[in-house]
Amino acid sequence: MSWPRTVAVFGSSQTELDSAEWAEAVSVGARLASAGAAVITGGYGGTMEAVSLGAAQAGGHVIGVTAPSLFPDRVGANPHVHELIEASSLAHRIDLMMGRADATLSLPGSLGTATELLMAWNTNHIRRHHEARLFPSAAVGAQWKMVADALVLLIGAEIDGIYWANSSTEGVDWIVGQLGVL
Repeated sequence: MSWPRTVAVFGSSQTELDSAEWAEAVSVGARLASAGAAVITGGYGGTMEAVSLGAAQAGGHVIGVTAPSLFPDRVGANPHVHELIEASSLAHRIDLMMGRADATLSLPGSLGTATELLMAWNTNHIRRHHEARLFPSAAVGAQWKMVADALVLLIGAEIDGIYWANSSTEGVDWIVGQLGVL
């Protein structure tokens, strides 16, 4: 099968198996794959593995971008990755993911996820000022909206470069609608 669209899904490496967050991430991967999209993640555990599992179980294509030199304690990609890409640095890893993706979806996470979200947001900031089509990017949850509100207040960031979703269902629906993969 050809994968016409790829969605980069960012999220925590600390999401625990059998948690509500894990189940939500599995659902995200399954819904994206069922809509016909491939998924690309950081390739390791936590949310990345849960999204990969859901996509693989739904018959989707799973791409993992690992960074062995950055994470020497993590051995290989999670078992659901079909296509592995190794990056040389954090910046290279994000660049590879964004370069392969047609859209991004940021699930709850920590500093690494925030870095990925900010890269997607900044990409749209640059595109907006060059009158280019915005890159479909959604962020799920109140934590990201609070970060965004702080950046708007503190540095004058423009809030409209990201779709701020209240739930993963809303975020996936918006991404799928933007990409027309159904």
